[in-house]
Amino acid sequence: MKHAITLLLVAATAVAQQAHKARPLPTKTEPLAERIERLFAQSPIARTAFWGIEVSSLPTGKVLYELNANRFFVPASNTKLFTTALALTRLGPDFTFQTKVLAAAAPDAEGRIAGDIRLVGGGDPNLSARAIPYRPGPATGDPLAALGDLADQIAARGVRRIDGDLVGDDSWYVWEPFGNGWSIDDPTYDYGAPVSALTVNDNAFILSILPGDKEGDPAALKLNPAVEYYAIDNRIRTAAQGSERRVHYARPNGSKTLELWGTIPLRGRGEDLALGIDDPALYAAIAFRQALAERGITVSGRTVARHLHPNEVADVRLSHAADAESGFELAVRKSAPLMEDLRITAKVSQNLHAELDLRAVGRARRNIGSVEAGLDELRGFLAEAGIEPGGYSIGDGSGLARSNLVSPAAVVKLLRYMHASPARDNFLSILPVGGQDGTLGARFADPLLAGRIHAKTGSLAHVSALSGYAQRRQGDWVAFSILVNNYIGPAAEVHAVMDRICALLLE
Repeated sequence: MKHAITLLLVAATAVAQQAHKARPLPTKTEPLAERIERLFAQSPIARTAFWGIEVSSLPTGKVLYELNANRFFVPASNTKLFTTALALTRLGPDFTFQTKVLAAAAPDAEGRIAGDIRLVGGGDPNLSARAIPYRPGPATGDPLAALGDLADQIAARGVRRIDGDLVGDDSWYVWEPFGNGWSIDDPTYDYGAPVSALTVNDNAFILSILPGDKEGDPAALKLNPAVEYYAIDNRIRTAAQGSERRVHYARPNGSKTLELWGTIPLRGRGEDLALGIDDPALYAAIAFRQALAERGITVSGRTVARHLHPNEVADVRLSHAADAESGFELAVRKSAPLMEDLRITAKVSQNLHAELDLRAVGRARRNIGSVEAGLDELRGFLAEAGIEPGGYSIGDGSGLARSNLVSPAAVVKLLRYMHASPARDNFLSILPVGGQDGTLGARFADPLLAGRIHAKTGSLAHVSALSGYAQRRQGDWVAFSILVNNYIGPAAEVHAVMDRICALLLE
């Protein structure tokens, strides 16, 4: 009898498991709310997370679905929707930046400059190898080409010697390299690179760690760009072929020494570290001095950085007169239009560029390139969009700040405002497109979905976000915001549920 009961229990369990696996997917006959609830029920990770959603018809303004739409969520890189919309609206798509090299006086007849020269940053985010206009894929050009162009201009003037210091000057913006609410280790990596008006190669570099020629040898190191900035204490040793790769690294706060230790297997593939530069203006000056030397131009003095610290200005929110740049112009480089950089910022979710956008607005509108001036401009802009001050709390431009809070309803208000504005087409064009480019290039690849989701992603630990526009099969558009906080488990599973919700919106 006991054996028979056991068989029945086993059979019942098998049937239950099969029923769970075969649980029906949402059907088109169910209301949208029930179909979304069914998606949540099928994922333990989604079921225990905190979700906020609002979906609104753009033609009618009708809210088609909402869940916790007025609750607050950490938005991660959905913050860039606010920053890029602000920059596009306040600066315009044709706004440009300038990088200059200035001297106290013109070179003499022998090609000598008496005194210092200054490499003056004007906020250009793209002194790098990145392709402009934006195209998917990694950057393949020379990351120091822009500095080379400036050095060529100086060489063309016949300059052969500089009797003074070479100054990397980023005082166009206030020196506020890190955002309030950033994690302490963010600036170690390229995604949290310090913010500077003098930005070269996104204020980051790649350190490639490769095995030595034989077991026991120190690891081989390669820098890209090939600029020696940090002192590197390399204690990584080549281990036996086939052994485990164990690479560790640290840079003590305020230190210019990068510490490496661990092992790397003989004939292994090595490891690339994408690391941030703690003082971008100094790094740019060192790289520029190198470019000058390659063209036979010597600098007798030091290589230093000049910053504008917050305690050096009367008011970090407003300056009543813009500082005039002084000096003889040796070289100048003009950026591509702002529109091209906003496309890069949104499509690849470039944190540094979003922070630079915020400061650019402050500099252009309030004569001071500070976080505070940019945020004041943001508050005014969002008031015009109908978003009340109590409807958000934003403290940076990129979304790295864990203290940022927005509601799905506020995000949708912004999206609706931009869709109704003269900047609509430009704003739509900067967003990643599902199945095509940017951070959505590998999502929504189904031919029925590809090209119909234009949205900004967002990701931090335990945070995922997706907000933007969707073109439905009938041809009409909806604005939507999906913010997810407090989940434990693979982000890919949360993304899968978000993507299926978007698929439902398209029907």
